[in-house]
Amino acid sequence: METARCKAFLRAAEAGSLTAAAEALGYTPSGVSQLVSALENELGLKLLERTKKGVALTNAGEQMLPVIRQFLADEQVIYEVASDINGLSVGRVTIASYPSVATYWLPEVIRRFQEDYPRIEIRLMEGIQQEMAEWIREGVADMGFQTYTEPLDCNWLPLAEDRMVAVLPKEHPLADKSAYPLARCKEEEFIMPALGHDVDVEALLDRYRIKPRIKFSTMENPVMLSMIQSGLGMSIMNELCTSMWTDRLSILPLDPPSHVTFGIATAKNRHISPAAEKFIEYAVRMLTQKDSGRTAENV
Repeated sequence: METARCKAFLRAAEAGSLTAAAEALGYTPSGVSQLVSALENELGLKLLERTKKGVALTNAGEQMLPVIRQFLADEQVIYEVASDINGLSVGRVTIASYPSVATYWLPEVIRRFQEDYPRIEIRLMEGIQQEMAEWIREGVADMGFQTYTEPLDCNWLPLAEDRMVAVLPKEHPLADKSAYPLARCKEEEFIMPALGHDVDVEALLDRYRIKPRIKFSTMENPVMLSMIQSGLGMSIMNELCTSMWTDRLSILPLDPPSHVTFGIATAKNRHISPAAEKFIEYAVRMLTQKDSGRTAENV
């Protein structure tokens, strides 16, 4: 099977456009179309449906997409292993991460890693845990920097703990207290992170059978923190998310206290590339040295 055909199909499927795939691969749209058609003929399957807006996966295409993605990933691993043996250290690493980890932890790890391995390409994808699980399962990402939540159908390497905190506007009546009673969430105007799909917050509230009065839901943490600063409500999150807001908001530990564990998730039963292994080594060495698992100083 020719990898050029597989790459053309993968790019077209991901972009939903033959033109976009052609631009990414350095072909003409007709060239990409011919490669995809050749792959379809080789497999005896219709993989893409041409539409007015571009292309869309057929049922067969949806089933073949993760298999072809893995085929190309395995090919990349072969070249990376060969390069590693030759001492060239080239390759590509795709990292899935929570926005908070991508903001406060990973830049320094990436910087130091690139100093030693400038020929390894780094791609960073940000998302919520459900998105990262799919990216890892389908081979879109090599690893995910996330929190541990059952069930977790992947290999897991713990890095650090971070406490869950209540985030309040400075004018809140409990803003100067030493801790925030979790049960009070039922009385607050609650802002739910991750559009209501934050697994850490959901698990915490479910554990204590608390149903908050959800006033707003947001996707981006900076938006939510800005809303809290403006007095539109309060929320619960892991403390790492609040690193740059300590002077503008009241951030209190919870009563009862709660913590989450950050770590690295990788796919089961899939060989990880030498480049990805090297990055994980750097991340483990640097992030496990953090002071209380929260700050990047002295790493």
